[in-house]
Amino acid sequence: MSSFIIYPAIDIRDGKCVRLVQGDYNQETVYNTNPLEVALEWEASGGEWIHLVDLDGAKAGHPVNDVLIGKIASSVKVPVQVGGGLRTEQDVDRLLSLGVSRVILGTAAIENREFVYKLLAKHGEKVAIGIDARDGLVATRGWLETSQVKAEDLAVQLAEHGAKTFIFTDISRDGMMGGPNVEAITQLAKVSGQTVIASGGVSKMEDLTRLARQAANGVGGAIVGKALYTGSIKLEEALKLI
Repeated sequence: MSSFIIYPAIDIRDGKCVRLVQGDYNQETVYNTNPLEVALEWEASGGEWIHLVDLDGAKAGHPVNDVLIGKIASSVKVPVQVGGGLRTEQDVDRLLSLGVSRVILGTAAIENREFVYKLLAKHGEKVAIGIDARDGLVATRGWLETSQVKAEDLAVQLAEHGAKTFIFTDISRDGMMGGPNVEAITQLAKVSGQTVIASGGVSKMEDLTRLARQAANGVGGAIVGKALYTGSIKLEEALKLI
């Protein structure tokens, strides 16, 4: 089987580790007031990567928690990927200089295609593209707006310009613990010919095994958030299983 990586997620808001339901800033649960502590915990449990989201940054349109993110990146030995509000070259360069291994561009991929092409040419595999879809159409600005661009079309175009990694979220599944949209995720990997990491909806071990079975088709991993915090997935067990 091709490699499949589990990415424990840490969503940062006001310097705390939180989870939102379907991206709704009014539906927030605080899991830990110290995200660095959480990152070290996931690393100690065997996590091979850490996935960080700057929720304040996603809303503001520029990184807000970058100092904290840099502290996490320099404190853990595993690579860290970061998304949330990255819309300028300076912001991307700064995060990479702080020790982040991969940045995730979301809204920018739709609204400023030339900017994304430039960063893909400059940083290559250090740039991943986050595609968040609602009914197959790409949503932007922290899911507050829905475009008329099809997720699959966007992936194909960006792959032609060097994108190697996509992070796909079906918004209807996010934070609802109802299972990921395996079909849509696999299809995106097939049409783009690149690696797709599943995000949103992973709530039990079975979800991970269903996704991991598609590793040969390009499904390269899954981001797991709420399920780790509620205990419905134990990271050590999941890593053994996968």
